[in-house]
Amino acid sequence: MKAVRRRFTTPVQILYTNQRNLSSIATAIAVDDHGPIWTHNKTPSWVRTYPTRVSNLHQTLQKCARQRLPLEGMACHSHIIQYGLWNNTLTSNILINMYSKCGILDYARKVFDEMPERSLVSWNTMIGSYTQNGNEREALDLFVQMQRDGTEFSEFTVSGVLCACAAEFAVFECRQLHAFALKASMLANVFVGTGLLDVYAKCGLLEDAIQVFEYMPERSDVTWSSMVAGYVKNELFEEALLMFRKVQVTGVEFNQFIVSSVLAACAAIAAKIEGIQTHAVLVKTGFIVNFFVCSSLVDMYSKCGSINDAYSVFSHAQDKNIVLLNAMISGFSRHGRSMEAMILFEKMQQIGLQPNEVTYVSVLSACGHMGLVKEGKKYFDMMVKEHNLSPNVYHYSCMVDVLCRTGLIDKAKTLIDKMPFEATASIWGSLLSSCRVYNNVELAEIAARRLFEIEPDNAGNHVLLSNIYAANRQWDEVIQARKLLKETEVKKERGKSWIEIKDKVHAFMVGERNHDRIGEIYSKLEDIMVEMRKFGYRCETQHDLHNVEDDKKEELLRHHSEKLALVYGLMCLPSSAPIRIMKNLRICGDCHVFMKLASKITGREIVVRDTNRFHHFRNGFCSCGEFW
Repeated sequence: MKAVRRRFTTPVQILYTNQRNLSSIATAIAVDDHGPIWTHNKTPSWVRTYPTRVSNLHQTLQKCARQRLPLEGMACHSHIIQYGLWNNTLTSNILINMYSKCGILDYARKVFDEMPERSLVSWNTMIGSYTQNGNEREALDLFVQMQRDGTEFSEFTVSGVLCACAAEFAVFECRQLHAFALKASMLANVFVGTGLLDVYAKCGLLEDAIQVFEYMPERSDVTWSSMVAGYVKNELFEEALLMFRKVQVTGVEFNQFIVSSVLAACAAIAAKIEGIQTHAVLVKTGFIVNFFVCSSLVDMYSKCGSINDAYSVFSHAQDKNIVLLNAMISGFSRHGRSMEAMILFEKMQQIGLQPNEVTYVSVLSACGHMGLVKEGKKYFDMMVKEHNLSPNVYHYSCMVDVLCRTGLIDKAKTLIDKMPFEATASIWGSLLSSCRVYNNVELAEIAARRLFEIEPDNAGNHVLLSNIYAANRQWDEVIQARKLLKETEVKKERGKSWIEIKDKVHAFMVGERNHDRIGEIYSKLEDIMVEMRKFGYRCETQHDLHNVEDDKKEELLRHHSEKLALVYGLMCLPSSAPIRIMKNLRICGDCHVFMKLASKITGREIVVRDTNRFHHFRNGFCSCGEFW
């Protein structure tokens, strides 16, 4: 057929824009027998065209969807209307896909609503469009409409709606879909099964998720990844690591998502050995170049007490994006290296990356750890004035912490009262802890009452208030506080410390008696105590607030779990290796003094992670600067 030369001078009408022409669109479309030809016009030009065919239009629309070209897609849509193809079901499905990939859901829905006949693909495409673009509630509503219309659904329909349920935490709808899948014999489908267990896990129904997982005859890498992530989300970190080992044994080709979940589990329980093994897997598989995985690796090392290893991973990363930088700044903050955190914050802006809300939480936290009030106020103002970010409750929490740690308790209380949010347990807890340090009983009672309302099952708040009374010799109030604790029937968490030695974790409780070498540990501890007394060490009995004689208090303090873990580390680890100890509670003042002196006497670096932060003890000093 002879080519016809013509010029695009006629205005092109688009269905939903109410525009009379495409003069604002700098693209003209021409189609020939070999596929679409795109000619970018800044000035009118002549192009060669042939009669339009449906397949050519479909190819053009698919290209628009792949390359996210909405204006060109609209122009192609106008051709479809011009040639009377708008009522073709396949063409409409492709249009819906194109508009959804370009993020124009209103247009996609208009095409869907005006289709004279819809196929199952039409429904699936529209539901999937809503889910992928964060409109999960609309996806669920459309599925209900699909049911009312009597359209039969497929495995892809169910899996698509399950994705919407997971985002909305819609347990009720998930159970209904579970029943649908069971009746329709779809439960064995890998996509349906994976979607079900993902929803159950994200909604905290892990037993249901496990049942679905065990029932599945076939599992994909996404299935395993969802199961590991489910364990991590429900804080079953050791189970997540065991599941990852099963993945390796079964030979499943795992992805970056499962590795990120495993690293999160290692970070949560400070399982450095498993973290190092996962790092080796990353190097072998090549996932180390993925910046999300790299960020998880930085976070894992920093939470396991190896901030230098974290920085090494950060330094060797090929691309440094905001996620990776945030992880490193957070790591510096957690380890009391506030100067490095602030320097990296400045470097981030120098390379053209704008800090976000997460960045400011980390840098404000760094100021809080070191009691840097001036710097904290500067960053808080900078967030609003220079980067146009609205402070959220986490930023206010950091600022309250900054003020509390420097003794500005009244100013912290004023800030809490002026906040545009309800104060969280973390904020009131920071105020209560500060009242303990600075002996402010009045504000301590206010903070404690609010904490009793917010988290009634937290025994630590009752104990801390009791300790504040005891520190001020208000023994009647101590009795009342402990009576209230007993009446609420909440249990105080026992202190526990653990240390990794030769691929094995050794845990200690206060007054430990069950360890295989406990006799040697106590004997070595006494020798260290004798040596410390030569340097003037005495148990700081004010940190044990039982109403007993000082001799008894000294006995209780001497056998705290972190002291036992330290002694075992000194017995078993090489003299050049740092001793890393993890705790489930805040380190007490006496143990803090003990660790400082132990680092001086032994010449060892001692790292203790408590619930608040990391303490690096070297040569008789701690990285926290006495703020913790």
